[in-house]
Amino acid sequence: MGVKVVKFGGSSLADANQIKKASAIIKSDAERRFVVPSAPGKRFSDDIKVTDMLYACYEKASLGENFDSDFENIKNRYQEIIDGLALNLSLEEEFAEIKKNLATAGKEYAASRGEFLNGKIIAKYLDFEFIDAADVIVFSDDGVMQRHETRAKLRERLKDVEHAVIPGFYGKSVSGVVRTFSRGGSDVTGSLVARALHASIYENWTDVSGVLVADPRVVENPIVIPVITYKELRELSYMGFSVLHEDAIFPVRTAGIPINIKNTNAPEDAGTLIIPDSDTEEHSIRTITGIAGKKGFCAVNLEKAMMNSEVGFVRDVLNIFADMGILVEHMPSGIDTLSIIADADALKGREEQLLSELRKAVNPDVVEIEPDIALLAVVGRGMRKTRGTAARIFASLAHARINVKMIDQGSSELNVIVGVNEHDLHQAIRCIYDAFISSTL
Repeated sequence: MGVKVVKFGGSSLADANQIKKASAIIKSDAERRFVVPSAPGKRFSDDIKVTDMLYACYEKASLGENFDSDFENIKNRYQEIIDGLALNLSLEEEFAEIKKNLATAGKEYAASRGEFLNGKIIAKYLDFEFIDAADVIVFSDDGVMQRHETRAKLRERLKDVEHAVIPGFYGKSVSGVVRTFSRGGSDVTGSLVARALHASIYENWTDVSGVLVADPRVVENPIVIPVITYKELRELSYMGFSVLHEDAIFPVRTAGIPINIKNTNAPEDAGTLIIPDSDTEEHSIRTITGIAGKKGFCAVNLEKAMMNSEVGFVRDVLNIFADMGILVEHMPSGIDTLSIIADADALKGREEQLLSELRKAVNPDVVEIEPDIALLAVVGRGMRKTRGTAARIFASLAHARINVKMIDQGSSELNVIVGVNEHDLHQAIRCIYDAFISSTL
């Protein structure tokens, strides 16, 4: 029998009814043996996540202020869940310990208790073993997760375990201090558990039925991507495609374990399957897989006659960016022109310094900074086999009278990146969606 690791997000475990749904999903498949829960999320739009309630308690406790009322609200939230599940369970000892340590154990300890307590409840409800993530997820003392040590601890601890609940989001440093991943870090815990167990699949249950082709705030009712490769997801994540915590991808990608993004409230939906780059032949594909865009860039444009015959010109330009600690995002060029696309915030307040350094180093005929650039990525493994993809992209933008400021295509033919003015970004995304997706529905 294979092993499936299932991670449930905060919205999927926000109250007793949601936990019942998650439990039914787990019990419906005997291979779903290891569960990674988040802390309870929002039950309604104006609700407060338990993690945020814990942060608020910690702030008061660390300042020596009274936080009894705030802490009581957290206890009541969990008691509602316990009562709703009709569990014979008391967390009074755990709450007493947390309250005693809240001011001194640190902000990360406080935040981690949301997953810890929810894990206790869910383990009891499922009749699964509870394994404290602090015993198996290892951080260095400066907060860096230790992959090899963590994998070894997980494998040793889980080798004879049939079913377990392992809370997400946190672990413990080598010196015994509770440390957390950044927000969304339960995804990472699930990925680490899946890798350690050589799971057949890692299921990530949330409140949407998969990954969407485009941002629903930009495109009305975009379709779900049925299958996406890790490489495509990486390209889209770079442009702000928010699917999984970035660190959650690498452990399972390295092991060739697919991820299935599923909807707790619609478990019958297929969701989105994220697969290794080599496992694509059996899946039908569209020309493009996803569209994403990101604002906040600028272009540093240089012109110099005979630039192409000047050995070391590009090296000297890039050295200046490196010396100033400015990351170069893209570098489109012509015979006598070179543009450097960079994060506008990284340049803020240092524009004149950069221009001065460039003039001294390479003596350009013209050097200027063009602000308000947005980058748009059109990503899809199907582009390799489809002629005229770039032509369709630029025809759709031209039809909408959107001026293209930059074009960049990777050698893998997996993506085309286009620079446009920031105020044109959303319209550009909609145009490309209509050209490649709406027209085929």
